[in-house]
Amino acid sequence: MPDPTPWPVRVWDLPTRLFHWLLALTIVGSVTSAQIGGGAMVWHFRFGFVVFTLLAFRLLWGVVGGRWSRFASFIYAPGTVLRYLRGQGQPGEHLDVGHNPVGSFSVFALLALLAVQVGTGLVADDEIANLGPLNRFVSTATALKATSWHKHWGSSLVYILVALHIGAIVFYLWRKQINLVRPMLVGDKPLPAGTPASADGWPQRVLALAVLLLCAGAVTWVVRLGG
Repeated sequence: MPDPTPWPVRVWDLPTRLFHWLLALTIVGSVTSAQIGGGAMVWHFRFGFVVFTLLAFRLLWGVVGGRWSRFASFIYAPGTVLRYLRGQGQPGEHLDVGHNPVGSFSVFALLALLAVQVGTGLVADDEIANLGPLNRFVSTATALKATSWHKHWGSSLVYILVALHIGAIVFYLWRKQINLVRPMLVGDKPLPAGTPASADGWPQRVLALAVLLLCAGAVTWVVRLGG
């Protein structure tokens, strides 16, 4: 029988942790620069390109990253989600190690929404002084619709999802006495002995750097397509 005594288990590898905090900082910078407007819009686009790069990285890292960073570890069948909500998790499922069945929805929703924000930003036209780098590849009508979504519905949904994310962190800390922030800072989480850990050595970190450089190069190429 496995030892139930909690001990530190590496859940979040360093590349995943850096992705998380860089994305958070970049979103803050993007929102702030958009609110300032004017000359700060140059930085809004730059932050957008960084978000683009980070999303591309996370997509690939979700396939080759540490065990609990891989999408396969937090894509759940509907039946599993229902059992989790009923408190009927089965032994060996490890539903609360990485992203649990409820948290996974938040993760995928935010990644998908940010991808849409990046896509609409790339073709946007505010009819004043700012054009997305790929604007010339779409019609004026499409660009205006994309801009409207980006500035209104898209931005509002980002605020809502971020607020829900922060609210969930506060709820877990207040009601369940579970600190979700610390593991994303240090990587380890107190878990029963025998819980599988994520690989997080130098080979994984060198691989992550290679993936990041590949994504940065691809994003640079896409952005420059607009001339």
